[in-house]
Amino acid sequence: MTPSTFPPATPTVAWWRVPHMWLVVGGPLTVVVAGLITVFIAVNHADPVLDKTVFERDRAAALALKGQAQADALIRMQPAHQARNHAASPMVPKER
Repeated sequence: MTPSTFPPATPTVAWWRVPHMWLVVGGPLTVVVAGLITVFIAVNHADPVLDKTVFERDRAAALALKGQAQADALIRMQPAHQARNHAASPMVPKER
């Protein structure tokens, strides 16, 4: 081939200037960054471990009450899933 028959050279573009590359890399990169942020939040803002002795003390004090005061105290001590499920009509489980 003679130099006059070569196809014209296309100008090269840096990889970060190609829009399609950002469509391929951008999604997974966003997920990795969001995952790292989630790990950071989970490690730095962990829920505290509750002390069982304090719960038992508060429960005994609530059971020592009578009538509506006892019902109100036990309603406030319900676990989150019970309180959420009975938000409109709170029910205190009977003690066995």
